[in-house]
Amino acid sequence: MAANSWVMRIVTFVLAGWVLASCAGTGSSALDNQPGTRFNSAGANAGRGTTATSVQELKPVRASDPVPNDADDPAIWVNRLDPAKSLILGTDKIEEKGGLYVFGLDGKIVEKVTPIDRPNNVDVDYDFQLGDKKVDLAVLTERMAGKLRIFAIDQSSGKLTDVGGNTAILGEAEGDAREPMGISLYRKGEGEMYAIVAPKSGGKTNYLAQYRLVANAGKIDLKLVRRFGNFSGLTKDSEGEIEAIVVDDAMGIVYYSDELAGIRKYWADPAKGGAELAFFGRDKYVGDREGLAIYETGEGEGFLLSVDQIEKKSRIFVYTRSRTSETDWSNKALRVIETPADSTDGMEAVNRDLGPDFPEGIVVMMDSINKRFLIFDWRDIASRITVR
Repeated sequence: MAANSWVMRIVTFVLAGWVLASCAGTGSSALDNQPGTRFNSAGANAGRGTTATSVQELKPVRASDPVPNDADDPAIWVNRLDPAKSLILGTDKIEEKGGLYVFGLDGKIVEKVTPIDRPNNVDVDYDFQLGDKKVDLAVLTERMAGKLRIFAIDQSSGKLTDVGGNTAILGEAEGDAREPMGISLYRKGEGEMYAIVAPKSGGKTNYLAQYRLVANAGKIDLKLVRRFGNFSGLTKDSEGEIEAIVVDDAMGIVYYSDELAGIRKYWADPAKGGAELAFFGRDKYVGDREGLAIYETGEGEGFLLSVDQIEKKSRIFVYTRSRTSETDWSNKALRVIETPADSTDGMEAVNRDLGPDFPEGIVVMMDSINKRFLIFDWRDIASRITVR
């Protein structure tokens, strides 16, 4: 799940008299300086009726229509011409009859692509150079087919067009180590775009595969550029793997969940090498470490969100986006927030003004038992973040 660096309005979190942030965005994202940009200048707690120290369960403001079989992972596409018409994309991960579903911000299904043979995770990024034009992309894993599915997103209507070329991946592996599950896109500056993919299983080193997206006669092919990433090897009842991945484009960092062990942190740029920068989030989780998301509040500021997967009450661990200190690359834990989301795998966040209903963006979480996605107003999350 990629995070983009967007111009952000001054965000003031009054947290027991402490000011968390008041800084401008980086201006390096495809979403900066676009039509429709508008940020609310009110404080993060304005009008929400919940104090920063509240332990009340976070409530969604909306829920999506259910998918037919098994909801898994969401992504958010921002309509830069009309942000209130932005879309949520989500997967239905059953074999043979699965699909990619597209929802409006009201939660209603507006488009679907079926059948897809067990799609797991999906991600969105912006302004890929395809021929003589730039296109936004949605890329998802098709696990049983051993490939990625790549769709161009019309920058006005949000309609999907299949632009996948040679997208078979992980062919050098064997068994379920050649089945792609997790994915996050990484946009390097104004040029290259990569897909970082986690298979169903792998060794204790070089678990992840990173592919460069290559335009080819109106389609997009994939080129393997490296394998990297440690894995604890911990399993329980044949579970324990790596699936959730998020890239912080502006910081050039990739995070992924080693489900039974912690959160791992690396450089996203292959040129910077494959040394692990940090391994944190190693205690206080009740369930598996699952979905990851980035919420930016300015250059180098904001939050890393991590799902603690629990039946009927998944929690959000909130970490700083910046590292703990000059000598410690881990991210500092701030708060744990309870939600009613069931057994959540995937999560996504966006800091963009999405119109009058969501002026500071949203967080979307998979709700397993109900086969749907829950939509949370960022202001309700912000009101619960505090410093320990």
